[in-house]
Amino acid sequence: MKNIMLIIEYDGTNYHGWQYQKNAITVQEVLEKAIEKVTGEKVNLIGSSRTDTGVHALYQVANFKTKTKIPPEKLPYALNAVLPDDVVVVKAKEVDKSFHARYSARSKRYRYLILNRQFPMPTMRNYCWHVPYPLDVEAMKKAAFFFRGTHDFSAFKASGNKKVNPVKTIFDLTVEKEGDLIKIEVEADGFLYNMVRIIVGTLVYVGLGKIKAGEIPAIIESKDRTKAGITAPPQGLYLVRIVY
Repeated sequence: MKNIMLIIEYDGTNYHGWQYQKNAITVQEVLEKAIEKVTGEKVNLIGSSRTDTGVHALYQVANFKTKTKIPPEKLPYALNAVLPDDVVVVKAKEVDKSFHARYSARSKRYRYLILNRQFPMPTMRNYCWHVPYPLDVEAMKKAAFFFRGTHDFSAFKASGNKKVNPVKTIFDLTVEKEGDLIKIEVEADGFLYNMVRIIVGTLVYVGLGKIKAGEIPAIIESKDRTKAGITAPPQGLYLVRIVY
């Protein structure tokens, strides 16, 4: 058995996230069906990140075990021939049998795009969050500083699996503005459910003056979800890097 790693890009607009669901189409499902069509094998495809409905990936990593004799470098051509246009395998290679796309990851990096102008942009409606009110980007940058480091991020998670350790380390969190677009990037050793989107929603509240930048440490310390900002919508979120 070979362990094959895939690097994948996808537009998440038409999918109910990465992870397989019984009554909804997901990225994992279409990829597993494509692999079965190409190799003749049913596989369990393991993704590095379980992206939510509408979330995109510029660099998703997945792996699966196979007996196929197709050379790894030929797999992207074969898979892309049977995949829909909004999912693309950009690379495949054989890796050590111990490699696990999710558990071997040391850090993950996400990008969030905000369109900050009075009116929406039709071509970006599925790829950013339109915020029509002026945002104080400098205040957002100051707030971003307080998220860095190791903290209990319970105030920044949606309700879900309470057994997951809420202590995570954020290595980097930046806020940049270019024209009408604000780009927020965050890299951490792991994320809680909706953590990135809640951090973004909180930074937007800072930009709107609803939360002061200096209040972020107290919000983190409170571990109280109601103290943080709203959950940003999914379409502005992109998985952009996995470090192993």
